This record gives sequence, C-alpha cells and structure tokens, in this order.
Amino acid sequence: MPLIIGHRGAPGHLPEHSRGSYRLAISAGVDAVEPDVVPSRDGVLVVRHENEIGSTTDVSTRREFADRRTSKVVDGERLTGWFTEDFTWDELRTLRCRERIPALRPESAAHDDTEPVLRLTDVLDLARAGGVRVVLEIKHAASFARLGFDMAELVDAELREAGWADAADSLVIESFEPLVLSRLRGRGIPFPLVQLIDSEGAPWDLRERDGADAATYASMLTPAGLDALAAEVEGISPAKALILEPDGDAHVPARFVAEARARGLAVFTWTCRPENAFLLPPYRLPGGDGAFGDFRREWAVLRDAELDGVFVDHPELGVEFFRR
Repeated sequence: MPLIIGHRGAPGHLPEHSRGSYRLAISAGVDAVEPDVVPSRDGVLVVRHENEIGSTTDVSTRREFADRRTSKVVDGERLTGWFTEDFTWDELRTLRCRERIPALRPESAAHDDTEPVLRLTDVLDLARAGGVRVVLEIKHAASFARLGFDMAELVDAELREAGWADAADSLVIESFEPLVLSRLRGRGIPFPLVQLIDSEGAPWDLRERDGADAATYASMLTPAGLDALAAEVEGISPAKALILEPDGDAHVPARFVAEARARGLAVFTWTCRPENAFLLPPYRLPGGDGAFGDFRREWAVLRDAELDGVFVDHPELGVEFFRR
C-alpha cells in the first residue's frame, strides 16, 4: 500500500499550502503532507509552490506592495509578478492564500483571502500535531543560489531549529535538482532523498553547470541512470504520465518502476487528480476540464504498479481508493 501524500495539503478543496488545506488533508487520513519551500528576503523558508506569488496570494491587491512587481528569469523562464525573495517574512505573513486554478476549482477559490501564508515551521508543527509525515520539496535551488540563498543550508538549519533533525522516519526531502540533494547529503542530513523526474527536459541546475551535455530526466530512467541515482538518493518520483503511458500504452505501468525497485529505490509519483484536465485522454469523461473523469481506472494502473507513494489533491479520494 503506497504512502498517501496530501499534495500541498488538500488543494482540491481549499487553497494550496493554507493551514486549512493541510488540516483537511490530515483529517482525511493521509500519511504525509507535502510543502514546497522558497525563501523570503531575510532567509525564512516560506511554503509556496513558486517564488512568484501573484496568482496564489492577494499581493496584487495590496497597494503598499505595488512597487514590488517586477520581471525575473527563473530557471530560464521570464516571469512577471511578485517574488518571495523581495519580501521579508513579516511582510509575507500579512498576505492571504488564493486558489491557483480557480476556473477548475471554484469550490477552493470560494475560500480565497481567508488564511495567511505559512512558513515551513508552521507546516512542521501541523504535521507533528496531526501525527503525519512530511515530504518537503526544495524549489529552484540553482536560481536562488545566484541570488545568494543556499537552500541546502536554509533547509538544514530550519529542520534543526524546529526539532526535526533526528526525525529520519518522519520526513523525506525531494527536488527536481540533484545538486541540492547532493549538498544536503554532504551536510549529513539523515532524511531519505528523492529525485523528482519531469516528463521532459533536464534539471535546471545541471543545465547551468553542463549546458547541452546536461543529463536529461529521460536518461535518469535508463538502467545506467537508475544505477547512478541508486548511489545518490533513496527514491525517485517521476511524473504520473511516465508511469501510465510507456510506449503509448496507458494500461500497464512503465518497466522502469520494477527496475528502480530492483536497485533499492523507492518509487513515488505525482500527481493523482480526478479532474478531466489532469487525466490521460483514455480516462476523460464528458463535462469539461473541471469535471471528474474516470480517475479510478487511471489510478488502478498506479495501484497495480505497487508504488511506494502517491501525491493526491483530493485526500479523501486517495485514501478511499489506495487503501481499499
């Protein structure tokens, strides 16, 4: 039975990374919750999916912060908006959470502007009080390094300060960028490390370091790539489509799942969502992007793959299906 992980809490019902979202996930019976972390200007780890927060907070309505709107390049992509690293934590804590995809999730959007932005410490406290684990994702480590933030150092320091330094069975750390995971290992971090693997492209930190020779995500799932990962991390977390649709077949799990597990790697996947917009075409039903499709049939492929963990946006559905 896989670890059921509340992806940013319970964003199918409440704005992601809000206190209510995490509490709802915990009350639904998840095994773990997943915060993403980015830094504030004064080095506090803030729980946001991205450092650009124009669409996930009420910052655009705050006249006192109008002059903070700017454009930046993050992982090679030019973005315009408001960025956490331009605010102190005392400023960020005054902001309120908003639903990131309101057109698809109006139920969640109805709760916009009701709850404040959280720190990593806040989520750790919620998890401990609720008796669940934490799967912590480090975002944009290479981009932040160029701005003077060492994400490995910040994560290490905050976990120690929060009393989680010895909680090796209660926390997992993941990132799309292998170099920050390597730096964490070098700092003596005792937690399992998991390499996130996207469906295309290459990790940004490797692209910065190696240019056109950077190892791609696809290469990580080859036998040689899995051998290399097994020497560095405890698990992998590929995008759901990579597991569901090997060689165009959406009915059997990809071969690399068994190959990874044979090398001692745990295998997670992201993200189980019931809406048509997030399902592979064979599992979509009438009703539009926001309607629920035949998600149970899609998820059955993941269940049959005997994964170690699945990320879910609707925790009650994940708990009901994967624990049946």
